[in-house]
Parts: sequence; C-alpha cells; structure tokens
Amino acid sequence: MIADRKILLIVSGSVAAYKVLEFTRLARKAGASVTAILTAGGARFVTKETLAAITGQAVHDDLWAAEADIGHIRLARLPDLVLVAPASADLLAKMTHGLADDLATCVLLATRAPIMVAPAMNPAMWENAATQANITSLRARGVMLAGPEVGAMAEPESGPGRFIEPAALLAVVEAALTPAAQPLHGRHALVTSGPTHESIDPVRYIANRSSGKQGHAIAAALAALGARVTLVSGPVALPDPKAVTVRHVESARDMLAACEAALPADVAICAAAVADWRSAAAADQKMKKIAGEVPPPIALALNPDILATLSAAGPRRPKLVVGFAAETEKLEDHARAKRKKKGCDWIVANDVSGDVMGGAENTVLLITPKGTEAWTRMKKEEVAARLAARIAEALA
Repeated sequence: MIADRKILLIVSGSVAAYKVLEFTRLARKAGASVTAILTAGGARFVTKETLAAITGQAVHDDLWAAEADIGHIRLARLPDLVLVAPASADLLAKMTHGLADDLATCVLLATRAPIMVAPAMNPAMWENAATQANITSLRARGVMLAGPEVGAMAEPESGPGRFIEPAALLAVVEAALTPAAQPLHGRHALVTSGPTHESIDPVRYIANRSSGKQGHAIAAALAALGARVTLVSGPVALPDPKAVTVRHVESARDMLAACEAALPADVAICAAAVADWRSAAAADQKMKKIAGEVPPPIALALNPDILATLSAAGPRRPKLVVGFAAETEKLEDHARAKRKKKGCDWIVANDVSGDVMGGAENTVLLITPKGTEAWTRMKKEEVAARLAARIAEALA
C-alpha cells in the first residue's frame, strides 16, 4: 500500500524516539522511502548515525547547513507524507502557533504534503488543557493524529500519552496514503468491541457473552472504505483486523480512557457490550470458599457510560455517534428509549435472546432521527459493510 511512497520523518524529543527505528524498518520493508529530520531534542534519544543507518539516507538536523540549497523548501516538497514521530508537547505547540525556529518547524510551515503527528508524552502533559487545545486546533487544520495509546510510560506511571506501537503506526500511515477516492479517506473512526471484564478478585470477574465479532467486522469494514480506524477491544479470541489500530483493554474504565485518548474522531461506533456494573471493592487476593459458610455478598458499583460520555463530549464529540442496543424483549421500544437517554445519533438494535452473541449472523434495526430500518438476517460482515456504507453517506 505504501510502495514507492516518500515519507519525511521528523523525530522530536521523547524517550519513545527509539521506536521510530522499528517503524522505519517496517516502512522500508513495505517499499516506502524514509528521509529523516532530527531535532535537537530528538538527538538526545537517538543518534544521527543510527537514524542514517536505518533510513539508508543522510539525516538532516541543521537549518543553516541546509540553506545552501534552500534546504527547508526542498525537503518540504519531497514527501507524500510528513510524519512527526514522536511528536513532543513542545513541537505540537510550535506547530499550533506557526513558530519556525529550526529545520523541522520551517519544513512543517513550508510543506503542502499531508501531515501526521504521533504524540508521546507523560499523561499529565497529554491531558493538559493547553495540549488538548493544540491537538484540536491542528486537527481542525487537517493534521492527522496517530495515537497516543494508553499504557505504561517510561516513568513509573500509566495512562494516555504512550507512543503508538510501530506496526500500528505503519497501519495508520498506510491508511492515510490510501487513494482519496475511497469514501472515508481522511476520516477517523473510533469503534468499541467485545465484552469488558470487571475484576472480583485476581481469579474471578464479571463479564458477558459478547464475542466481539460484530465490532471487529465494523472496524474492518470502515478501514476497507479508507477510514483511519481505532478499535478499542475488550478481551476477545479474535485476531486484530488488518490496517486498524487496536487498543486492548480489560475493564469499562480502561475502555473509556482509551476512547477519550483516541478523540477527536469523525464517527464513534460503540458496539462493545460493556458491563453495567463492577465489584465495588475487588479483593486483592483470591476469595476462598469455606465449607458450610454462606457465599460472601458482592457489592456492585455502576460503571461509566461510554456511549453517553462520547455523545456529550462537547467540542470533541464525534460528528456521528452510533450506539448498539442488545435486547431480549421490546427491541424497538427499548432501543428508541436508549437513543434518547444516551444522546447518540443512531442506534443499532439487535435481539440477543437467540444465538446472536458469539454467532456468525445478526438481525438488526437501524434507528435514526429519520425513522427505523429493519435489516434482514445476514452475516455480521454484511451488517458491518452496510453500516459502514451508511456512515460514509452520512459523513459525505
């Protein structure tokens, strides 16, 4: 998909800079050429010599040395895509305000190629209002976002801000370089899939029968139409869809954090069967059964409502929010009530009283402000393709 494409890689200051070496290896294996600009901050984490060896080309790091042949303009006109990876909070701020005090920022101002940023920073820096405002501004100008992920950081902390893994970054780049004739080219879709597992103790958990087949099929169908897809998946026994960025999570709280970190998005499809409740106080050790004793009660706490949260995300709300309603009775009545309560745009309702959960087929109602469409029973991949086509129409 990226054979013969030219990528201009800008490496800024983050400990995650070492991961771009693996990304570059993968990109070159796929047939792309990679030219690198190394900022002063990036040089604190990877050397110019290492980057040159991996790219197979000279590395550029000095604005004034490059100006013998107006280098920043030459480099700006070189690529099919400018990729800032990792993108530090400082460089994102400079991009937002149009600063141009080194080779990287001059090239970013001068290029007419598509720009993608792959942020990497501490969770507190990522969640800071200034950084989020910068991301929103850059996205509004057409800058594409790859990541960040939620996970362990270099510091003994965990949260949003982790650099996207190299293979996932390559999939996002491939999607960005897909021909624009595809109806969802340039769009970002967020999809949730599968169940959540809510811990009771280190051995036991609360869950449901969701297989993730429908959500994963939707993610694949959206990617096939050219969308950049972030799939947030609970624990499932399914392979990750191709050309899709996948965030693997366990609990409802983990899933919400991953969804919020993936914003902004053009469309969100909440197909996951999120557990409504969790144990209010999960035990640190396995709870032991004692003969003759009454089983201990499990106090439950309400989980966050991911669909309602995304539907009320203010300026970061996706343009289209699609929920799923898994019901066993009064399907349309309950689904209509859910759409109104959650504040989403569409609801896909399905009766799960039979073999739908874990099965290969589904029968759904699509409920929108315009009315209800009853779809005949079909394979979940066909449901996904039809829903993806409807989403493409709605976003056109």
